[in-house]
Amino acid sequence: MTESARLEKALLEENPNPFRKSFLKLYGILFVAYLCSATNGFDANTFGGLSAMTTFTSYFGITPNNQGLVAALYVIGNVAGCLFAGPCADKYGRKVGMAIGSVVCIIGAIMQTTAHNLGTLMGGRFILGLGAVLVQTAGPAYVVEMAYPRYRGVLTGAYQSCFFLGTIVSTWLEYGLNYIPSQPQFVWRLPLGVQALPSVILLSCIWFIPESPRWYIGQGNVEKAREILIKYHGDGNPDSPIVALEMEEMSQVISASGSDKRWWDFRELFNSRSARYRTFLISCIAFFGQWDLPPTSYYFPLMAKTAGITSERTQLLLNAIQTPIMMAAALSGLRYMDRVGRRKLLIASSTGMAASVAVITACTANQAGKPIVGAVGIAFVYVFLVVFAFSWTPAQSLYPTEVLAFNTRAKGLAFMNLLVNIANVFNTYVPPVAISRAGWRFYIFYILWDALGAFVIWGWFVETKGRNLEEMDEIFEAENPKRKSLERRKVVAEGDGTRKGVKVVEEI
Repeated sequence: MTESARLEKALLEENPNPFRKSFLKLYGILFVAYLCSATNGFDANTFGGLSAMTTFTSYFGITPNNQGLVAALYVIGNVAGCLFAGPCADKYGRKVGMAIGSVVCIIGAIMQTTAHNLGTLMGGRFILGLGAVLVQTAGPAYVVEMAYPRYRGVLTGAYQSCFFLGTIVSTWLEYGLNYIPSQPQFVWRLPLGVQALPSVILLSCIWFIPESPRWYIGQGNVEKAREILIKYHGDGNPDSPIVALEMEEMSQVISASGSDKRWWDFRELFNSRSARYRTFLISCIAFFGQWDLPPTSYYFPLMAKTAGITSERTQLLLNAIQTPIMMAAALSGLRYMDRVGRRKLLIASSTGMAASVAVITACTANQAGKPIVGAVGIAFVYVFLVVFAFSWTPAQSLYPTEVLAFNTRAKGLAFMNLLVNIANVFNTYVPPVAISRAGWRFYIFYILWDALGAFVIWGWFVETKGRNLEEMDEIFEAENPKRKSLERRKVVAEGDGTRKGVKVVEEI
């Protein structure tokens, strides 16, 4: 019997109620880690909205020539932080990684809020980016390692969906403050200060949540890992079949002397065929998930202006509307991650994104003197955002954590964050210049890139649906990992109608 069948048998025997008391506690614990994603969400839209406020741009002397650099400094801070984000989460634990990152984010937010010149503002954005990559590495690793096996897709996918908690607060706060007459400084200082909110909440709660049981196993503290799993996965039952199976698998796969104990050792991301395949997949998630369209969170007001919408208040409203729409789409897509599978959803999403960008490009090329055409183009920006958020938003945190082995998970996530931010440097700095010079032609790149993404996912992505984390090692050791992951499996439950009488029959 394969590991998946053993897991299914254990789940059938236990048949847990998703609303039992221990699970409700687990959901609260995971929400603390979700705040790491909200931290990133606050910045993503805060600067985009502020860039549409003339009082903010004139105070700091922000112009089209330096706007890209000011926006990109957050990303550059992310890149610098990637060098030690993985080792921090490996050596000191996922909780400590989240805590240290939150402290750094608070320092960066304070610098931004109190800035009286452009240099201090830029320094604050750099430090904020430095802290954000620390929490963005430790947070998803913690979530996937703490999630209950049956609900891993939903619970881990929800991590990235909470990105929009930050964007919703920041965009609507900016929109509401825009109604204040004469636009005093607090209209833009308050949004900059609120960026510290998720980090403050996280620091207040971090002391009350457990460390990842897989991290404890990696440190040789088996009994502590068992204690946590019994409490949150086994509902306090020391004889829980799920806990017994998880402990067995983790003890077999997680090494107490693995590369996660050597902060400098990134070789296991590249030193074997299976490792290179995993690294290739997370690289694809990084680049295809970022180069899908110019970041609307930063440049939606600019895109609206290009479409002929010149009202500052309307631009801020359009910028604010996108976030609740995307969060609703992302939460709607969560349930289908486990039903349909990661590959199918990502292929469909990338295909739909390419089609949406094609319409946006055509409208942008023909909108001169035709306001209705420009409005259609803006409408399809929202269509694009829904299609993207439905699949790509949950997958950006779920898929990389699933395909990476434990010993390389934190460093692999840090490496992926490095690639994400390299992609973002391009996608943050280039669009305002390219759109102003090349106009609609610049969007053609994104049409081709999104179409290429659909092809690469179809040709090389493995399916992780229904597999436990440790079982992925076997899939990547196969000659053709994608084909191995797609092997038809049928798991049938037989028994006398009681949990203890369950028998699982598996067909391949």
